[in-house]
Amino acid sequence: MIRLVFVLRRKAELSLAEFQDYWLNQHGPLVASFANDLNILRYVQTHTLEDPANQAVQQARGEMEPHYDGVAELWWSTEAELEAALQSAAGQAAGAALLADEQTFIDLPQSPLWMAYEYPQVNPTPENIVARVKTNVVRVFFPLRHQARLTEEQARHYWLTQHGPIVRSHAEAAGTLCYRQVHRANSPLDADLQAARGTKVESYLGHAEAWVDRGRAPITHEAKRANQAFIADEHNFIDMARSTLWFGKEHTIIDRR
Repeated sequence: MIRLVFVLRRKAELSLAEFQDYWLNQHGPLVASFANDLNILRYVQTHTLEDPANQAVQQARGEMEPHYDGVAELWWSTEAELEAALQSAAGQAAGAALLADEQTFIDLPQSPLWMAYEYPQVNPTPENIVARVKTNVVRVFFPLRHQARLTEEQARHYWLTQHGPIVRSHAEAAGTLCYRQVHRANSPLDADLQAARGTKVESYLGHAEAWVDRGRAPITHEAKRANQAFIADEHNFIDMARSTLWFGKEHTIIDRR
């Protein structure tokens, strides 16, 4: 499957609570109403938590960008199916309606979006872990850009073949329930989606995502070593000053997989 990743900043006049309420209760149902027209398989909103842990995980890595207010993600079976949906009359009408509504609550120029493919690293069977409200499970979202000394290909290769195994080796000690790397696809669709929204922020190389149960989060020597290992290796390929990291809760709006 291919995934659209859309990291969101709210309009300046909205509080975080107002933004997330509109997004969930007004925009979410609108997207769901177009699920057939756009052939959407899955749509998930991840709402950023107002939590001191966001600042703590960023400070542990040095200077980072401010975190976003949430992430919208939509899935399709293939890029070709998405293209076909967008080119249909019904799909174009749906896309126009969604964009018009996005403009009412999202700071679109400051909210980058791109197509991506996921690479599972620590994956439960079945794939049913969700950071629901009123549970201790949270989703870690880490959009990253690579260091200038590395090419995109080198950074992707290191992330997948060097960093991934380090995270997997410490997953149990760190209490990681699920961990995936989601790499930007460099799709031709990106330019049109961004141009329609006046996007000014450069896309990320991709993002790392993990789910942890904070109610069972280990406070052990092994857990501390795991966290130290993660951060030490991240500095080998991630430009921290151009990346960010936060915790969120998920709301699944569409799931037709």
